[in-house]
Amino acid sequence: MARQDELIGRGGREARPCEDGSPWAVVLAGGEGVRLRPLVRRVCGDERPKQFVPLLGPRTLLGQTLDRVGLTIPPERTVVVGLESHGRYLAREFAERSAPHLLEQPTDRGTAAAILFAAQWIEARDPCATVVFCPSDHFISEEVEFMDRVTEVAGFVERQPEWMVLLGAEATEPETEYGWIEPGGSVGAAGDELVYRIRRFQEKPSNEVAERLFTKGCLWNTFVFVARASVVLAAGRECVPGMADRLARLSSFWGTEHDRWAIRQAYALAPTANFSRAILEACSQPLAVVKMPGLTWCDLGSPGRVLKTMAGRGIAVPWHAAAIA
Repeated sequence: MARQDELIGRGGREARPCEDGSPWAVVLAGGEGVRLRPLVRRVCGDERPKQFVPLLGPRTLLGQTLDRVGLTIPPERTVVVGLESHGRYLAREFAERSAPHLLEQPTDRGTAAAILFAAQWIEARDPCATVVFCPSDHFISEEVEFMDRVTEVAGFVERQPEWMVLLGAEATEPETEYGWIEPGGSVGAAGDELVYRIRRFQEKPSNEVAERLFTKGCLWNTFVFVARASVVLAAGRECVPGMADRLARLSSFWGTEHDRWAIRQAYALAPTANFSRAILEACSQPLAVVKMPGLTWCDLGSPGRVLKTMAGRGIAVPWHAAAIA
């Protein structure tokens, strides 16, 4: 496995600069999955984060995410962002597979830090990199079609690199636990789908607001997005300058004997921030969304949603009977 000391320049596998425009992937795997702990405790007998649990089949949610990403993006162009405290789970995850690059954060400072950390690392190695950012705890049934859409969106970003483009799931109900995206006018196309400017975000709306968003044809925010690493970093400098500045200083230490110390120092005093609220909803960078018609997407954020997804897709796993007993 490409561990963090390899990533920062001491004899590790260095990815060559991108010459053909093929994208990178960043898989966010640093969450604690607090709301799913009661179910995880029944499944695994402990309180490990949900991304390390085989909830919907023989592979963990992280493993399923990496398999899905790997349909079009190879491990040498994939970065997993985790936490040092999850080291034993990460080691087990990568024991029997081609390992992606691994960035281990000393502590959890929210999704903004994880995304900026990965963007900083990739941009230092590939200044023109287009990057696909993916959570590690989602269910997507039509994986080939999903990654085809991701590839098309990456092509749009290659052609128009100023944009950050999110993938929006077609809503099937007025869900109050999801974030929503209201599309505006069209700004281009990614394959057969139009790319729409984002008019506004709505995070976990009330029942009344969710009904209105659903009726208007708004989209669920999957938090899968594609952007140039440099554009993500520019948005970070604009919206969370304190955090962005601390992470930017790491470039002076990569490949030196002080790299681990520098990472710990950067995280020790960095603020905690949510990427959606602190950056996406506040930045001046142009934001767009592409709809994923006909694709089944679910954020496995609660025990009820896991069981509902299993029932709706006819998924049977060994732990199910025990978990609901």
